Amino acid sequence: GDRYGKYLVIVITSLISAAATLTCAFAPSLTLLAVGRFATATASCAVIPLAMAWVGDVVPYERRQAVLSRFISGQLAGMIFGQVAGGVLGDLLGWRMVFVVVAAVYMTAALSLTLRLRFDPLTREASNPAAALHPVAIFRQFAELCRRPWIRTVLIVVSREGMLFFGAFAYVGNELHVRFGLGFAAVGGALTGYGIGGLTYTIFARRLLLRLREYGIVRLAGVILAAAFLVLAFAQALWLMVLAIVASGFGFYLMHNTLQTHGTQMAPEARGAGVALFASLLFIGQSIGVALSALVIDRHGVMPIFLAAAALLPVLAWYFAAQLRARA
Repeated sequence: GDRYGKYLVIVITSLISAAATLTCAFAPSLTLLAVGRFATATASCAVIPLAMAWVGDVVPYERRQAVLSRFISGQLAGMIFGQVAGGVLGDLLGWRMVFVVVAAVYMTAALSLTLRLRFDPLTREASNPAAALHPVAIFRQFAELCRRPWIRTVLIVVSREGMLFFGAFAYVGNELHVRFGLGFAAVGGALTGYGIGGLTYTIFARRLLLRLREYGIVRLAGVILAAAFLVLAFAQALWLMVLAIVASGFGFYLMHNTLQTHGTQMAPEARGAGVALFASLLFIGQSIGVALSALVIDRHGVMPIFLAAAALLPVLAWYFAAQLRARA
């Protein structure tokens, strides 16, 4: 992205995502399905970080958090639609057809972006010949970024955020199925509450930022996430679970969008590399959290995981808020 233009690489990775997703639809075995999912993640997980970095290139910092909140609203709208459509299509047509539809969406997005790239001068970035492509050089660049104290702080927080939040939230859908006997379509509908909570954040983001400032928003996120996961652990009414899912989406984006904004600014001279490192730590933390949670859930059920998230997420949020206030 730093060398050839972030927008162009977004187009290419969207096309690769379409092809990889389509292979999942026709995978003859679980092993090949896993390979297809890995290939899809390799390409598709590049799209959002590159888009954030591109926003960082073209939007001044003082306007960036508001713009990123609108960017997130598009992401969340897709997430809400995808969860509902995935559940409905899965029930009606089977899981393979879900992958076919997702591949078609990727292809449509890639073609739309290609047209925009062709006709909109803003999207055509000049390449940076100084940006190294050799893998060793890239990891040296990552190591150099990690030597800076503020970058280390942001990376540590986002990795722990991914581990704690998604390590617990990944099992909410299964808990809805086990605790309330919901089918796939109903589970997908209930999980849209997460996206609705995130969209609610985007509506109020600007006003909250003006009133509470960044560190106040992050503190509020910690309180909301603690309450949400406590309810998820103990609720015996479906409406309470759905309300907690909405609250978890709202609380997560209160904290995460603040982190994202700093992720786009922590290395302006190498924004593509900086945001890629930020996203990588989020995804690695998320993967570790889900895997560790599975070991606990197999032996003790989901409640210890929800309670751990309720206890540790506010600690992480208030730590980051203190760092933000000291930096301010």
